[in-house]
Order: sequence, then C-alpha cells, then structure tokens
Amino acid sequence: MSKAPPPQSIKLSELTAIINYTIEDVFDGKTFWVVADVTSHNHKQQEDRHFFVLVEKGNGSNSIVAKVEAVAWKAGAGKIRNFEATTGQKFQNGIHVLVKVTVSYSPEYGLKLTLVDIDVNFTIGALEQEKQTILLRLEHECAAFITREGDRYITRNNQLALSAVIQRIAVIGANATAGYEDFMHILKENPYGYSFSIDNYFTAVQGEGNTHLIKQKLVDIYLSKIPYHAVVIIRGGGAKTDFLIFETFSLGQAVAKFPIPIITGIGHQRDETIVDMMAHSPVNTPTKAAEYIVTHNRRFEEELLALQANILDEAGHMIQYRQQQLTPVIANITNFSKIYLHQQDSRLAHFSAMFLAVSPRNMLKKGFAIVSRQGKGVAAAALAAGDHIEIEIAGAEITATINTIQYIHGTDTEL
Repeated sequence: MSKAPPPQSIKLSELTAIINYTIEDVFDGKTFWVVADVTSHNHKQQEDRHFFVLVEKGNGSNSIVAKVEAVAWKAGAGKIRNFEATTGQKFQNGIHVLVKVTVSYSPEYGLKLTLVDIDVNFTIGALEQEKQTILLRLEHECAAFITREGDRYITRNNQLALSAVIQRIAVIGANATAGYEDFMHILKENPYGYSFSIDNYFTAVQGEGNTHLIKQKLVDIYLSKIPYHAVVIIRGGGAKTDFLIFETFSLGQAVAKFPIPIITGIGHQRDETIVDMMAHSPVNTPTKAAEYIVTHNRRFEEELLALQANILDEAGHMIQYRQQQLTPVIANITNFSKIYLHQQDSRLAHFSAMFLAVSPRNMLKKGFAIVSRQGKGVAAAALAAGDHIEIEIAGAEITATINTIQYIHGTDTEL
C-alpha cells in the first residue's frame, strides 16, 4: 500500500498551475528586450520554426549565469529572415543578439521565451564596434607599416608596385569550391590568350578560429622564395560571421606588412573587411579578382601596342621629312655626277687619243722600226757586229745580221 502524503503537501500539477497563474498575471501582454547569446539553435525548415536557448555569460568568462529556452514561431521566423538579409549574419549559435520576447509557462514544457522581434542595428553595431577597435589597435601597434589617411589605410603592402604583367600567382583558398573554380575559369578562358603560372596554397578560409591557417600559408609563400607577382586570397560568399576570419588583428597585421602585393576576392558584397583594407588590391569576389588580373595585363599590352603605333607613326613622319630634305641634295648630286662623268669621259678620250698616237703600231706606219734580238728589245750599246737581229717595220718582219755599228753622238735625231 502506498503511503498517504502529509496533509500540507500538494500535487505537482497544482504547483505548476500556481506558477502558470502567477506568470500569466505578471507577464501577460508584456514584452521585453533581452541581450543574450544564442546556443542550441535548431531550425525546423518545413514548419519554419526556430528552437534555441538564450544564455548570459559572466563577465570575462564562459560561465553561464542565466539560461532560458526560446522559440520563434511563424512571425518570429519572419523577423529572423529579415535580420539575416539585413545584416548578412546567419541566426546561429554563438551570435550576440538583442531580441524582443514574451514570457510564457506551460506545466508540460516549463518556462519559455517567444521571440517576436530582433534588433538588426544592435548586431551590426556590435560587429562594427569590434572591427573599429581592431583597426585602432593596428594603427597604434603597427605604425611602422600602417598609417591612416582619411578613410584609407596606407600599408606596406598596398604601397608595393605591381609588376607590369601579373603572371606568376600564389592562390590562398579552399580546394574544389565554386569561388576557386570561377577564379580559375576566368584566368584560363581569358579572351586574350594570356597564360598564367599558378601555385595553390589550399586551406580553410572561414571560421574565426582558422585565422592562423591563412597566416601560415602567407608564411609558406614567403619562405618559398618564389618571385610571385601577386598573392590572391579568395573565397565564395557567405554570412557575415563567415568573414570574421578576415576581421582579426593577426591576419590584418600579416597582410599589411607582406612583401608581395595581395589581391583579395573574398565574396563580400557590403563593407570591406580588415584584410581588404590592409591589402594591395581588394575586390568583391573571386571572379572580380581574376578579371582584375586579366584587365591589368591587358592594360599593359594596350600601352605597348599604342607605343608601337606611335613609334611607327613617328618613324613615318621622320622618313618623310628626311626625304623632303634629301630631294634637292639628291638632285644636286645627280647633276654634279653627270657633269663630272662628262668631264672624265672627255679626259679619257683625250688620253686615249694620245696613247693611240704613240702606240707601236701607229709609229711603225710612220716609218719607224722595232729592233729586237731573240724576241727581246735591245739597246744599241748591247749590239755588236755579227749579231743576228729582227727588224719589224710596217707590214713586214726582217731578219738581219749586223756587219758594222756606227754610234751616233749629237742631237741630229732630236725634234
């Protein structure tokens, strides 16, 4: 037999009824704006309902000081969709939110909060405040290579000169993702036929806790000593928290002082991340990063083509000008040459006539004779009586023997 309860006891259902009545009496029709962190989130997509727990942690620790289960029904789920669209932040575990809730109690399910609204500005403001704190720290602690001019940050990286042609590239990104494939497609299928040498440094590119992985890839690139023209950091789009990996002091510092120009295309459509602000050339998406490289190279080629056209044009003008200058000179040279050649022809004719007049053949016709001995010319002093000689006169050759020689002294034969 069961023991009878003491007379002062009540049933559990009676107690929960009292609690329910008390809570309804105090909280009925009232709403409260509550600051808390989201945990244990579960979205039932088919019913479009969100189940989660709101917690408050102690200052400077992870100890939970308050914890209440919460739910967002159809109206609340609509507010969450608006929150995600406005902030770019997924409603998920770990986010710090300001939510408007009602309080209810069920004897079966206990105390529960129902989300009826969520303040988008609170979440945006909290993220932006943290970002500005990091930027201020970078400016103060890294003054040697980060300075601020107005809304722009001047870093060692964004002051580097880009190579005239970007061809050898180190890529930091996740393997086999749509963002990486888009980037590679644009480079490989560029309409100008440019070729690229690409080394991949694959790693996770989301999750705030993975900052050290990207930083290590930068270290690997630096230690490789490969003369890259640029480093490209890419990832696809995502919620705002997916980009928190690029909002850290550590990675911002590493990018700002990196000795190779860094191009970022990390898939955001709104504000720049800290890494974008520190990098050489920030663009929105991996596709834009590839287009930036192709356009940069095309600009250089167009400059060369324009320079070539200018050189050809200037050369044509110079040749035309010189031809105009040389035309009278050429005419003078031509005329002088004709006169000079005519004069030389006259001189040659004169000398030819002289040589012809004194040629042996003509001298023979005038009655002169050529005396030789054994086919060789001979002087009178070399001849003696009894020598055989040959005498050539006009029209005949005579062979004779010298009987006597009489040498002639005087000028009888001089003209």
